Amino acid sequence: MRKTAIMQPYLFPYIGYFQLIHAVDTFVIYDDVQFIKRGFINRNKILVNKNEHLFTFSVKKAPREYKINERFYSEDFYEQKERFLQTISRNYKHSKNYSEIYGILNNILEVDIKDNVAKINYFTIKAIAEYLDINTKFLFSSDLDIPKGLKGQDRILTINSFMKSRQYINAIGGKELYSKEDFLKFNMDLKFLQTKRIEYNQDTNQFIPNLSIIDVLMYNRKEEVKKFLDAYKLI
Repeated sequence: MRKTAIMQPYLFPYIGYFQLIHAVDTFVIYDDVQFIKRGFINRNKILVNKNEHLFTFSVKKAPREYKINERFYSEDFYEQKERFLQTISRNYKHSKNYSEIYGILNNILEVDIKDNVAKINYFTIKAIAEYLDINTKFLFSSDLDIPKGLKGQDRILTINSFMKSRQYINAIGGKELYSKEDFLKFNMDLKFLQTKRIEYNQDTNQFIPNLSIIDVLMYNRKEEVKKFLDAYKLI
């Protein structure tokens, strides 16, 4: 059964995002939809001084209707990258996997794809997926030959039909957006991925969940993280 997931390209997303990639055959980077401010396209959460901290990479101003693949990181992206890596170093240098993951992050952020938000975010996602030995195929929604003007569930159904999907897996947050009955009309099984409780030693008084994959990678060896990829259920 061909399984597909479709998600916007988040910046260093949480473990559940990578579980979704791991769960499907094809993962569609949903890059031709509107860029939403205050989401996780250009920011995420890590630990700073043992507390949850929101880091952000600034994006150039553009008209509100511009899509993610039409947005660009600011001219000082690489200066921001250096400050970000310094923050990572100060706050994770004593974690068990610091040396390996810091090197990977440094290499990832050396990418030069004309500062395009969608392309840079995709590159970071794919690099981490490859590190975790995830072999899922990636596609961009903007590269698919589907009718223009479709929105919401209709567009998701059309993409899945184009992909000849038999099962569409969505993050649990989209449970109110899509109808299993509507997907069945297209001979598709709609499932929602719910991450099980994942905890690990963060060297904090209390575990702080739902941080960027960076936190997971820093505090856990590769084989441990690969086990986390299966810590979910489909509902």
